[in-house]
Amino acid sequence: MPERPSLEGLEEKWAEVWRAEGTYAFDRERALREPRSQVFSIDTPPPTASGSLHMGHVFSYTHTDCMARYQRMRGLNVFYPIGWDDNGLPTEKRVQNYYGVRGDATLHHDPDFTPPFEGNRTSTKAADEVPISRQNFIELCNVLTVKDEEAFESLFRRIGHSYDWSISYRTIDDHSRATAQQAFLRNLARGEAYQAEAPGLWDVTFQTAVAQAELEARDYPGHYHRVAFHRPDGTVVHIETTRPELIPSVRGPHRPPRRRAVPAPLRDRGGASYACRLVR
Repeated sequence: MPERPSLEGLEEKWAEVWRAEGTYAFDRERALREPRSQVFSIDTPPPTASGSLHMGHVFSYTHTDCMARYQRMRGLNVFYPIGWDDNGLPTEKRVQNYYGVRGDATLHHDPDFTPPFEGNRTSTKAADEVPISRQNFIELCNVLTVKDEEAFESLFRRIGHSYDWSISYRTIDDHSRATAQQAFLRNLARGEAYQAEAPGLWDVTFQTAVAQAELEARDYPGHYHRVAFHRPDGTVVHIETTRPELIPSVRGPHRPPRRRAVPAPLRDRGGASYACRLVR
């Protein structure tokens, strides 16, 4: 035992030992020999590589890592990869802020383009962003996401998460895209893919559809709007709603058959009020 025990260098030492011995590697040959029940597969949700990790990442992925370690102690063959989500609006916004550029599909590719900033941008105004071609923008996305992912991997390795780093992936790489395309073609062949008209969320700035998870709910003062629906005989039915912008998606007002004429608006818990129900 040393006279003065020290923690310096222990992380690097054991990280290298785990890598060299394949301590957390998935054993594919064993998986082929043994029943499927002996494989414990974890579909790790890849963190978005658009900036820096925070304490929430550490807590969330540590929970999953505890489960992986527990299943290994039970003797199961644990499939535990790690990937990076570098698609979507977070990456696009990250590239815009970092390099001070924005994509413009009408421009041609410039093979000699050099971004005006490298993380030292001073202005956050959209008008100050330099328009570049779609291909130039994608090239910058590929460069910056690799830098961010290196920082992410370094932190996850220091934490000691037991991923199989030999099977890491990026959602933007060729393999992931080909896998997603093959899966979609299989869904199409099975009749599981379909087209339908439905309301969607649209970002007017980026001119693209957005997911529900990318929305931020904010409380702000609202109003009831009184709107008149005219019957063929000229009489009027009034409704009151907090969301008049959704009226174009309404097929028509409907009054429950067992109710008498309603003299005052009916309010529901959804925030809207109606003298008659709106049928969408």
